Amino acid sequence: MRRDYRVVKEPTVMIIPMIDIMLFLLVFFMISTIYMVQANTLPVNLPAAAAARRETRPRIVAVTVQADGTVQYERDSVRVTELSARVRQALANDAETVFVLRGDKATTYDHIVAVLDVLKQCGTRHVSIATERKGGQ
Repeated sequence: MRRDYRVVKEPTVMIIPMIDIMLFLLVFFMISTIYMVQANTLPVNLPAAAAARRETRPRIVAVTVQADGTVQYERDSVRVTELSARVRQALANDAETVFVLRGDKATTYDHIVAVLDVLKQCGTRHVSIATERKGGQ
């Protein structure tokens, strides 16, 4: 069989499979990013609030007060007196850092107020209190 060199066949670019792959990658990265944000906090029983919403700022530091009054700065256990130095260092790196106070609902109000007092004395501008949505939504 001889080939006819006069017939020129144009190459085609298939766009639909590329779009499918790009959408798949987009969804994959969106879902994996959500789980990365949740992975850097300790599990505590948060109180519920009807107006609960997620903080969307880029630099978020979790300060967790456990049921026995133990304070965790991100994943490190610290005393309330040591918390001040860690907060000042975070604010020196980024003044718009958001501190999310995550208090177990079994802890006393004194422990929460002590941590809030340290955060405010250090000059934080953005402090949020973490809650769960009422009804598990």
